[in-house]
Order: sequence, then structure tokens, then C-alpha cells
Amino acid sequence: MAKKYDVYGIGNALVDIDFEVTREFIDSHNIKKGLMTLVDEETQTRLIKEIDHNNAEKKSGGSAANTVMAVSQFGGSAFYSCKVADDEFGNFYLKDLADAGISTNLDGKQREGGITGKCLVMITDDADRTMNTFLGITTSLSTKEVDEAAIKESEYIYLEGYLVASPTAFEAMKLTKQLAEKNQVKTSITLSDPSIVEGFKGLFYEVIGDSVDLLFCNEDEALKFTNTSSLNMAREELKKFAKRFVITQGKNGAMIFDGDTFVDIEPYDVNAIDTNGAGDMFAGAFLYGITNGHSFAGSGKLASLASSKVVSQHGPRLDMKAIKQIQNYNL
Repeated sequence: MAKKYDVYGIGNALVDIDFEVTREFIDSHNIKKGLMTLVDEETQTRLIKEIDHNNAEKKSGGSAANTVMAVSQFGGSAFYSCKVADDEFGNFYLKDLADAGISTNLDGKQREGGITGKCLVMITDDADRTMNTFLGITTSLSTKEVDEAAIKESEYIYLEGYLVASPTAFEAMKLTKQLAEKNQVKTSITLSDPSIVEGFKGLFYEVIGDSVDLLFCNEDEALKFTNTSSLNMAREELKKFAKRFVITQGKNGAMIFDGDTFVDIEPYDVNAIDTNGAGDMFAGAFLYGITNGHSFAGSGKLASLASSKVVSQHGPRLDMKAIKQIQNYNL
């Protein structure tokens, strides 16, 4: 019997505020270029004030949110467990998810006071994205936000790796995986960011446990997670942690292990101007594919095309016109 949801995601709920900045701006403020760095509200507010507000764009975000949004845009069904405050940004966030047809644990429920998290995304002319994130109320994401009924009604769960940075959210990750396994729901996780992998490797090992059904990472994350020095070594080591996995390789496409063989996914030649959200889009399009009748190879091609479209524009999300063009593409 078909499940109600293709993907149940759990992750941070952040309102993304995108800016274009110079590399000199990054250097002069001692910001770690190309990485996601957690900052306090005061630091984030100061940076926003020093950047030109005219080129800012606001969207609901968070890594796993971008992924479930992609699942929904391609025609799949998704549920998102998250935490936003009872404030203006929280209202914006939930309306954005509802408009996309995504159900959440907060639907119709009273929210707590506090500050909804925000992510300042600084995009430089080399298409790199640097994120300074104030997590706000999402740091208190906990097992209370986990919805067993929705998990039971899902084909896959998708765990956002960034959650390991919060003790309560880490417990929520573990509970979500336990409930999925209890209800014979497939499990997937993304390693999210090289610095997160480096700082919280032991927690990743703990939440993954014996194995997950599907793991997403990029090359750098794969090497750091497996303590190896080559991609060939990393991909063999990853078999110990995941039954199947995807290693994205930027302009070189992606490598997929489907449980039996390795599949190389060719890249699409594009002019990359903003890599923000490329991995999230890849995961979303891929999860949509495998839960809607596509093979691993076919899902990889769809995901590669979708992520190539994302990096050729600003922002982590595609409009529906671009989604329709991808769906009509002869893969």
C-alpha cells in the first residue's frame, strides 16, 4: 500500500537571507569562506547591517527543508518536523511550507515564544557560498517535535546532519531513526558540511549505528567521515555505514552506490554562479526519483540536472518553470 509521504524530513528551520558580497568583505570580517559557521544573534545582526540590503532575498530554508521542498516541487509528498517561534519569521516560514504543500508537526499548534532562526548566506563571485547561521529557537528542537504517526506513513526518513550540533536535536535524530526502523521505514541521512563532520564525527557514528539505507555526502565530507585520503578508499569504507550512498562531486557529477555496483553520474555543463543548496537539491530530486518509480541511475541523472540548474542561479530553490523543464528533459 502506498504511503502518505514519500519523505519525512527533520531539520533546522531557518529563514535564509541571501546577499552577494565581495571576497574582501569575507576576509575583512574574518569569516571562514565556503563553510557554515554558527554565530550569535549580535554577530549576525552586525553583518547584515554592514551589507547592502538592496540585493537581499528571503526564503524559508534549512538544509533538510530545501530537500523536502524539492521533493514536493517535483510532485512528491513530504512532511517536515521543525521548530520556529511565534514571531514574524516563524509565520513566514510556515506559510512558505504550506504554500508548497508540505505538512509539518506545527500545523494548527501553538508555537513557543522566542526567535526564529536565520541563515545569512553570503555569495561571492566565484559561486562559493559562505553561511553564518544564528539558530535561534531551532537549537531547542527536541524529541517533542518528532511525529511518529507521520514517520509511519512515510517511505523514507531524511535526517539533517547539522542537527548533531544541538544535544536535544541529536536526541530527536536518534528517536526518528529508531521509530523509522521500528515501523519498517527506510532511513537516510546527509552529512551536511565538512566542518560539522570534523567536529561531531562520533555523534554521526552513533546516530547511524549499524547502518542507514541511504547516505548523502560530498567528496570532502566522505574523506573526513571515513578518515581516508582518496575517494576510492572512502567509498569502500562508506559501505560499512550505509547500504547505499551518494557522493556528489560538484562539476564532476556524482558517484552512486546502489547496493551492488557503483554508478557514475555525468555532470551537466553549466556556468555556476551560486552553489548554495546544490547538495540539498540533489538529495531532494534523488529521493523524489527513488520513491516515484525511477532507478538509482535515473534518479541520479534527474538530481544531477536539477542541481546543475540550481547552481546556475541565485538561491537554493528552483521556480516551477525550471522544475517543469527538468521533468520534460529526456533523461
